[in-house]
Amino acid sequence: MRTIKTVVGVLRNKNQEILIAKRKKEQFMGGFWELPGGKIEADESKEQTVIRELKEELGIQVNQLTLHQTIIHKYEDKIVQLSIYNINKYQNTPLGAEAQAISWVNIDDLHSYKLLPTMKAFIDSIILPDKYWITPSIDHQSDGWMERFNQKLTQDITLIQLRSKTKLDNGFIQQLHNKCKQNNIKLLLNTVNKTFDELYCDGWHITTTEMLKLNKKPCSNNKLLGASTHTLTEALKAQAMGADFVVISPVQATKTHPDTLPLGWESVKEVVDKLNIPVYFLGGMELKDLEKTIKLGAQGIASVSAF
Repeated sequence: MRTIKTVVGVLRNKNQEILIAKRKKEQFMGGFWELPGGKIEADESKEQTVIRELKEELGIQVNQLTLHQTIIHKYEDKIVQLSIYNINKYQNTPLGAEAQAISWVNIDDLHSYKLLPTMKAFIDSIILPDKYWITPSIDHQSDGWMERFNQKLTQDITLIQLRSKTKLDNGFIQQLHNKCKQNNIKLLLNTVNKTFDELYCDGWHITTTEMLKLNKKPCSNNKLLGASTHTLTEALKAQAMGADFVVISPVQATKTHPDTLPLGWESVKEVVDKLNIPVYFLGGMELKDLEKTIKLGAQGIASVSAF
């Protein structure tokens, strides 16, 4: 099966809306909406392709860009390797330079468009940050625990997993969720006795055991669902049942589980390469590992203590 290497660019306006373009009727999957971009030519780097394609398609000059993520999508007759770039700085006003329709769309409204199958992975990778903080799983209402939680509200954290091994008071959880909303942070619940109907959260994170018992996503599509996995087989199962992202662990040796054999970078890269949904690396991760993680195509790192 042939592999086609392509790039796309993510442009945001001052309202944080994202620009999408409509494929022409005569194109493959004509009429569908996508991020602007195209195929890499033999003599080009990925970055050169992004700059050329966006100039041709939108009439803009890209001045600064950064790699966001690389994902793989399999069609019946081909494999598409997609590298997503954030367009941080550009000149000129984007327009449909090739007579294609374009639209600035709020992320929450993207699903109302007829999107390419690959756009689901795009949307998740764009929405999700590169750091996923997991709270300590005990002593939740202690002064120390609350101090750490409140610190994260003022740091570069926009996704938090509330993890608990015991049942928490609903009022306490709602208090935490209100704090997160005030700071534009999404809160996912990884608590015992989940109902997936809780209103005081932005989604849920499920354990491997919970995930293996499910055949489909247990919550609505407008809520996030993360899943903990430890093998490629488990990660593929999580994707098949509808998880929006997975966490794979342990990547490296950890002090908390010194007897657990780490998966290693090569194994977790295979997970990234085989999945179409975002993957976070967990276990022995530090902030210095973030750049390497993203270069391997992962969404970012998850941690209790790295940040």
